[in-house]
Amino acid sequence: MLTQLAAFAAVSAIVICTPGQDTALTIRNTLLGGRRSGVLTAVGVAAGQAIWTLAASVGLVAILSASQPLFLALRLAGAAYLVLLGLQAVRAALSRRPAVESLRVAEGTLAPARAFRQGLISNLANPKMVVFFTSLLPQFAAPGSRVFATLLLLGLAFCVLTLVWLSIYAVTVARARQLLEAPRVRRTIDALSGAVLVALGLRLATQAR
Repeated sequence: MLTQLAAFAAVSAIVICTPGQDTALTIRNTLLGGRRSGVLTAVGVAAGQAIWTLAASVGLVAILSASQPLFLALRLAGAAYLVLLGLQAVRAALSRRPAVESLRVAEGTLAPARAFRQGLISNLANPKMVVFFTSLLPQFAAPGSRVFATLLLLGLAFCVLTLVWLSIYAVTVARARQLLEAPRVRRTIDALSGAVLVALGLRLATQAR
């Protein structure tokens, strides 16, 4: 049992620590709205994973994975959402407003509920979650009648680990945020974060299942 849990923790750490769309979005929202927005984005991501966990436990994720049209629709929706967020960041980088004014506008528009919602949608529209919850997670579930409970507990543990990791990102970026508010640095960061989100969206839209 301990060996199985250790293996699950190792696999989860690799999946969680590998930078992806949720990480990029957490960093972007922290730069826009500060630590609170970054942490709430992480909470939204973890909430999305909790929904995936429940869906996997009752078998809905397996149905989604087996349906090519549904899986494709999810992938394209997620790709479009990432591209939209990326283009918004690039547009902010190209804005001619002074950096301080731009920052204030960004903070005012990135309400806590919006940061949470973006994290939630980003994760729910991430087809990699389908792959994780259908191919990796069940390998660590106990056989027999306890499969539901095991999947639920392991999935929730994965959510907590993700929340902790992304929150660390948010706190770290928030501490360095004051050093990043120079006009040229700010525009460069907006452009880079936007380009990363667009690239992730395009890769998601074009990759084979």
